[in-house]
Amino acid sequence: MSVEANVQFDIETVNRISQEGQEPEWVNQLRADGLNGYEQLPLPKLEKTKIDKWNIDRLVPYKKEEAVNTLEKLPEEIKQLLDEANKNVIIQKHSSVIYSGLSDSLKQQGVLFMPLAQAVREQETLVKKYLFQSGVEQHKVTALHQALWNGGVFVYVPRNVEITEPLQIVLWAAEEEVALLPHIIVAAGVNSSVTIVENVAGIQHEKPVVMNSMVELFAEDGARISYSSLRNQSANVTDYTHRRAIAAKDARIEWLLGEMNSGNTVSNTTTVLDGDGSNASLKSVAIGTGTQKENFMARVLHKGKSTDSDILVRGVMLDESTAIFNGLTEMKKGCEKANGQQAENILMIGDRARGDANPMLLIDEDDVMAGHAASVGPVNPEQVYYLMSRGISRRQAERLVIIGFLSPVLDQLPIEGVQKRLLAITEGKLS
Repeated sequence: MSVEANVQFDIETVNRISQEGQEPEWVNQLRADGLNGYEQLPLPKLEKTKIDKWNIDRLVPYKKEEAVNTLEKLPEEIKQLLDEANKNVIIQKHSSVIYSGLSDSLKQQGVLFMPLAQAVREQETLVKKYLFQSGVEQHKVTALHQALWNGGVFVYVPRNVEITEPLQIVLWAAEEEVALLPHIIVAAGVNSSVTIVENVAGIQHEKPVVMNSMVELFAEDGARISYSSLRNQSANVTDYTHRRAIAAKDARIEWLLGEMNSGNTVSNTTTVLDGDGSNASLKSVAIGTGTQKENFMARVLHKGKSTDSDILVRGVMLDESTAIFNGLTEMKKGCEKANGQQAENILMIGDRARGDANPMLLIDEDDVMAGHAASVGPVNPEQVYYLMSRGISRRQAERLVIIGFLSPVLDQLPIEGVQKRLLAITEGKLS
């Protein structure tokens, strides 16, 4: 099935997608509810960012691709994103998962790592427990995702299973106009552990393209989920990404985000510390170039007692780019002994680049600790001068200062190939 861009989506479009995926009736109803929300709900209200003229729905939502049975059949630029020794890989091209691999040892332990479309059919009861159940805010963009999502990944880690190697996900846009609408679910059982590495790859699109993705994480008591994402899409791609995690008692959620798009971007990452003793860490880097506009939200909601959170955001704005960096630590009544810290730091290179750091605290409980810090400004001239005094050119000195500024996140990515890719992207943007 193929749908033309700029089409008015209707219930027939949704039903065709559901029928081709052989989805059960409750999934089809979720899609229908999403379509109804898309038609009736307003656009999201974003801090200091108007998106009413952004591309929301001028897209081709579906393009089926042929599967490959070996990674060797993939182009070199995709293979370079992977740790070749690690065979736990899912690759989505446009609407279709074209490759899925999981080691026998993980299968024997009951781990599920499969296309979401397959999981909906084969693990219906389990998927129904999680699909669209994390509480992502409802507006026109998320409703459209609910109606049209395709591909995606389902991860389930049973109780007491610790996965030492990252599970690798590649989201690949290889042609013009075709949207990426993946939905990723990660559910970690009691005292389990898993690391996810997501790479978003694309071409230099000449026509407008939309990416509208969603990630839902569920960590049960004592579980740990680490989720890394690296995005580097061209200037004609408008990216809307909504991530939400729920952490139960003593669970831990870690986010490592490389927001390297060249087009307009909305990124909302929310972690709910629901259980006592749960904790969250979010580290993110972003580099803005050209005339792109970006809006980032990093939010942690403390509900349980003795919860702990740390948000660290580093941004570099170049050319005429504009970005809003919002950090929100919210503490609900009853979350005694909670501790939440956040810092948003932005470098602006050039007179026309703009960055806005907005650390926010909303506290409804007395017996807590919370702090925030923010800085916005140019590269430190004293650091540049020191390096130049050692025989380094000004341009190279500024580059070294910026790399050092971003290193708290650059150094944390769990796959060496991903670290190299992020560093190469950073070098390219700075050049």
